[in-house]
Amino acid sequence: MNRTGLLIAFVLAAVVGVVFGLYPGLDLRIAAPFHEIAIGGNKFGLRVYPPLMAARDIGLWIVTILVALPVAAFVLKLLLPWRRVMISVRAIVFLTVTMALGPGVLVNGVLKDHWGRPRPIDVQQFGGDQHFVAWWDPRGDCPGNCSFVSGDVSGAVWTMAPAALAPPQWRALAYGAALIFGAGMSALRIASGGHFFTDTIFAGIFTYLIIWLVYALIYRWPRTRLNEKKLDNAIERMATQGYDFVAKLFGRKFRR
Repeated sequence: MNRTGLLIAFVLAAVVGVVFGLYPGLDLRIAAPFHEIAIGGNKFGLRVYPPLMAARDIGLWIVTILVALPVAAFVLKLLLPWRRVMISVRAIVFLTVTMALGPGVLVNGVLKDHWGRPRPIDVQQFGGDQHFVAWWDPRGDCPGNCSFVSGDVSGAVWTMAPAALAPPQWRALAYGAALIFGAGMSALRIASGGHFFTDTIFAGIFTYLIIWLVYALIYRWPRTRLNEKKLDNAIERMATQGYDFVAKLFGRKFRR
């Protein structure tokens, strides 16, 4: 999570945004070869190709497990506040906040339901009934759960967040694995007619920028950096008060 990564993200956003803004038909050209693949009478036939369907499911499960770990650690901390958590409290905050803000709020809560860009499989050029629009245009015909941006790719790129917490000697490898995972999910969603190229690129960029900012707030910038011990003590006090309330309610003491 350094400035080099931030610069690369901005440059990539600028280049892709300008090129595909001036020549939006490039999105159609990238999607067209996959539209011609017919399986079982379906255009964009790879969307029903069992190995690719299984690959998508596996990818979604990987993200789900990585999200479940910090959530489970936080719940355990609330249940047993005097015990040491499996992972640091700062890491729990970082992972849950980045998932909530990126794939959660920005992608699925804001863009996909308010940016009416149709999916490739729904546009007229590929046999659908909706008008194709460029990535920057929110005035498409899609009524909801639209193409811009990809939720699956956002979730896959979110794995950059746990990669940022890997031990220094493994961090480069973890970043590489997260990027490959995100690129693979991007290719899968394009091949299945679920998203245009720009939908997946901007999903990754937006998610990465949120991760970069939250990492800087929690770990790097002195004025906002969270203190692990103070945070842990605050959660312990909150959870202990809950225990004391329950103890009084039932007229007994809980062992610690």
